Amino acid sequence: MTKFKIILLAVFAGLGSLEANLGEMSDRIDDKYGNLVQRHLRDDGTVSVLYHKDQYLYLVTFANDRSISESYSHMNGKDLSEKEIAKFLKGNAAGGTWIPVNTSKERRFERSDNGAEATYGSTTGRRALTVQEVGRHGD
Repeated sequence: MTKFKIILLAVFAGLGSLEANLGEMSDRIDDKYGNLVQRHLRDDGTVSVLYHKDQYLYLVTFANDRSISESYSHMNGKDLSEKEIAKFLKGNAAGGTWIPVNTSKERRFERSDNGAEATYGSTTGRRALTVQEVGRHGD
């Protein structure tokens, strides 16, 4: 019975790491998000990559081959549920916690270590949760 519990814990630990997160290298994100839809070199030297996996679109911005911003949205354009928003925020907590910030225009969150911020709103005509590093956009 103990072996079964250990195997079960290992499976759940593996499932928890199915999502890539801020700060990860592009090869790991490629492995996690899979289907590359579009890659675009931006004027500031960063690279934006759009992935499609399951029911989600992932728009990741890389600087120096490392993720500095990630946007999560549904493939069909519907809103993310509260549970989905919480899941994506948790995946990007990096040991901190997310604190809601009240604004009149959009939902915002700040990470307790001040290393990242998140916004849930419309981007390019699609409602998405965007998580990005703070103060490192020029790296």
